[in-house]
Amino acid sequence: MLSAKSLFQEILGDDESFRLFCSIAASGESQGGWENGRIAALLPEGCRALAPKVARHGADEDKHGRIFQALLKQRGLSPVGVPRDTDYTMLLEQHGIGLGHGRLRRAEPLTERDVIVYLAHSRVTEQRASEQMALLRKHFGDDPGIGRAVRMISADEDNHLAYCHEELLRLARAGHGPTIQRVLRECALAEIRVYRDVSLAVMAHMGRILGWPRPRAAVLVAVIHAVYAYERLGGWRRMVSLSMPERRNALGTPAPEYA
Repeated sequence: MLSAKSLFQEILGDDESFRLFCSIAASGESQGGWENGRIAALLPEGCRALAPKVARHGADEDKHGRIFQALLKQRGLSPVGVPRDTDYTMLLEQHGIGLGHGRLRRAEPLTERDVIVYLAHSRVTEQRASEQMALLRKHFGDDPGIGRAVRMISADEDNHLAYCHEELLRLARAGHGPTIQRVLRECALAEIRVYRDVSLAVMAHMGRILGWPRPRAAVLVAVIHAVYAYERLGGWRRMVSLSMPERRNALGTPAPEYA
């Protein structure tokens, strides 16, 4: 029977597919770490109070990259190059979502609208990350090999999502509500397309590595398209709603390390 758990078990159980999975994850997290570090350094004067939280966000992403590298090392594996069609972060940037790397490389301070774009982009992508890690935690949270890493990353992603909600609500109260909702909607609609395309690419690469028969690959393609159809019809709205999180100031304390 094809299920999320059996699919992940197969991917994580084979060295080559595990190697690709961790390499893709490590690359994305490292990119996120660099982006948040640059944003923390470029925040405008009126938003400098955010700097420690943005820097903490970046430090968490860097930590996640190191965790995936450590999981590879535990199995005696080295990273592989990330196929361009699986590079979620790069593809989002190409669709004009978030703050581009060219903008972040300049020494020019960000604007308040840039900060809104950053937080809206993060709110959408952290929703995805939180949901994905919750699924992994459900099925592999007690796994002796990857369970501890999964639990730590999942908790961090939940904190990142809570932080985005809280900061966007603060900006909405300051009069930026219409801009926030517009940017959130643009980000969400672009993200679901990119997520569909990346999912199709990842499954194609995994299928070649694992030798999946055509009928099984076709079922997975159909499932990915069905998820996109649901999200396009209205599922994207979960990515744009804002509510005060139960955990306040989620990035206001030092991050736990992964030894």
